[in-house]
Amino acid sequence: MIYTLTLNTAIDMNIHCQGLKPNSVNRTLDTEYSPNGKAVNVSIVLNKFDKPTCALGFFGGFSGKYIIDELTKMQIQTIPCLIDDITRINVFINDEQNEYKLVSKGPFIPDNKKAEMLTIIESLNNNSYLVISGSLPNNIEPDYLELILKICISKNIKIILDISHTKLKDLLIYKPLLIKPNNEELKDIFGFTTDTTEQIIAALENVHQQGAQNILLTMGSKGLYFSNGKNIWFCNAITIKQVSSACAGDASLAAFLSEWLPFQNNCQLAMKKASATGANVAESNGLGLLNKVSTYIKQLEVTQIK
Repeated sequence: MIYTLTLNTAIDMNIHCQGLKPNSVNRTLDTEYSPNGKAVNVSIVLNKFDKPTCALGFFGGFSGKYIIDELTKMQIQTIPCLIDDITRINVFINDEQNEYKLVSKGPFIPDNKKAEMLTIIESLNNNSYLVISGSLPNNIEPDYLELILKICISKNIKIILDISHTKLKDLLIYKPLLIKPNNEELKDIFGFTTDTTEQIIAALENVHQQGAQNILLTMGSKGLYFSNGKNIWFCNAITIKQVSSACAGDASLAAFLSEWLPFQNNCQLAMKKASATGANVAESNGLGLLNKVSTYIKQLEVTQIK
């Protein structure tokens, strides 16, 4: 079972309009709502690829109920930790020229609910997987992640991390099975630039030395890299007309895991599927239909660079 943990769940509101003028009434062309939060997205895409998954997270108010209801409609198992505050709503506006991202910080998580979530994690099946992804809401400090990882280690739950917080660097001492930084996070968290292949190889090798067992490095239109500590592969990206970058990285991670787990092989197919899925999502609203993934996979190439 692949569990996913979203500490800061959300609804994504994707708006399209023709131009965006200040101090004016801007009429929208269409608006779409989708359950969200980075690890929630991973569960949604895993489910689309017929992989068993269960979504954990904090949910509150009408927006939290909406996410739970939508996941239930998709037949995705959820273990919610219910809070009083309202789950955030993020707004993405595309005016046919630019994309504007309005991302909320998130609700307040009381101490007793933080303890309840730890109890939920302690109840998970041994020898499973936990994807921890996304930002931290109000009243959850970065050290809370260490409490979660210690529980996982005691239960032999393998950890997959996709977080942009600088705490990621400290968490590598727990030797996560996989981390998925993008090129900006590799620079902001670890201080590495990724302008050349040589720089990328050096950066990945250094992050392995700090504790990461495997690394999936996503670089948007520049493609993605995967390193298992011995070899490094590169997969190119499909050229698309981007509608929204929201969810694309999460979808890529889920697609990769759908092929790579549980035996941690088929990495080249997993990379192609990750790149194809990310592109398909970026050219649609939210997670889209993933209707072009199989076509895009045939157009991609994976090369071993180390």
